[in-house]
Amino acid sequence: GGGGEGPLLAFVSRDRPGVTLADQVSTNGERYGELHLDSVHLTPEEVITTAGAWERLRGLLTVGTCAMALGVGTAVSRMTGAYTAEREQFGFPIATFQAVAVQAADRYIDLRAMEATLWQAAWRLESGADGALPVAADLAVAKIWASEGVRRVVQTAQHLHGGFGADTTYVLHRYHAWAKQLELSLGPAAAHEEALGDLLAAHPLG
Repeated sequence: GGGGEGPLLAFVSRDRPGVTLADQVSTNGERYGELHLDSVHLTPEEVITTAGAWERLRGLLTVGTCAMALGVGTAVSRMTGAYTAEREQFGFPIATFQAVAVQAADRYIDLRAMEATLWQAAWRLESGADGALPVAADLAVAKIWASEGVRRVVQTAQHLHGGFGADTTYVLHRYHAWAKQLELSLGPAAAHEEALGDLLAAHPLG
């Protein structure tokens, strides 16, 4: 915190007295560092005081997370399409079954919505263009779609793969773990829905 004034951004060297890093493994198996600060002293040059710096950084991180979710979802969708085109039941590829096609179509719509809201948020963030709501609303909408969309895509993929999707020698389980991490990174959909509701209350439309 910054003395009750909101988040504080600063550059802190890892060899500074009072700074410790603990090993941490993320949901998708990446190695992370858990940062602990104990009475760490900073110089004024190390503190970022630019107005809106935290909001800008969080916006960029949100757009990047949404882009990663779209990439993971797209890869899983292609993987599922290839599998259902080869997997046969009753002498026919399961991709030709109406129930499978409907689920695949729903996930295609999710991916296109994820893509559209991602680019809308990226454009607003980078261009500074005006809108009916602040850019934070576009970021919230993009993260809602990214979180819910990537979750639905991997759940459908697991369903259509059957028990094969849980096989740890098959790559799908890794995408599932990655999707779960992206879904929760920077807050799940519910947190962004709440933020969007606050923005709508503060900026009535029409």
